[in-house]
Amino acid sequence: MISKILIAKDVYKYTLQVENFDIEPGQFVNLSIPGFFLKRPISVSDYDGKKLSLIFKTIGEGTKSLVKNDELTHLDMLLPLGNCYSLDKSVNKNTYVVGGGLGVPPMLYLCKKLIEAGQKPKVVLGFNSSKDVFLHEDFQALGIELIVCTVDGSYGQKGMVTDFITNAEYIYACGPLPMLNALSKTTIDGQFSFETRMCCGFGACMGCTMLTKKGAQRVCKEGPIFYKEDIIWS
Repeated sequence: MISKILIAKDVYKYTLQVENFDIEPGQFVNLSIPGFFLKRPISVSDYDGKKLSLIFKTIGEGTKSLVKNDELTHLDMLLPLGNCYSLDKSVNKNTYVVGGGLGVPPMLYLCKKLIEAGQKPKVVLGFNSSKDVFLHEDFQALGIELIVCTVDGSYGQKGMVTDFITNAEYIYACGPLPMLNALSKTTIDGQFSFETRMCCGFGACMGCTMLTKKGAQRVCKEGPIFYKEDIIWS
């Protein structure tokens, strides 16, 4: 492990030395925590072929135990897991990249890859309040159009992410289910990454199965990213 940094209220960024893996935007790792049976799924925030960035919030006992353990030098994980965003779907379209809360981290790696592919997406990041905001400076450094909004207006624009979507032809999104549902109504097409509890992380236990128009799909295997036309919004 290279570094551990607190970047927002209860939100940590871990930078790890992970070399020679083929990791695509939208994929995740399943992280082992000493003393806990189940691994924790964490999205990949950035990867340059040598350094891997993971960002997570200390919510349960497992992640709280992890950040308190200052003696850890190595982390055990399965990677890369899940499918990835398809970048060619948004070529020559009015494209938005939207992240809400803990759905923000994977959108940074996605934005970098879209820019490398010659695309210029607009980015909207949503948080509850100023104390929850993170990674905005990393997005600003990319030189793309960026809006940061908070529900209470304590940082950036006041409102929900959907308030700042205009004539979207394509949306890449990750965040809470109500946000994804609302975003799906603002765009012609898009890809949506779902957050859910997982057990094995590679499709064996069927614990994260969701119903889609293609039938039952595992969020950890066929997902976590699903096309708008395949999603059944309940």
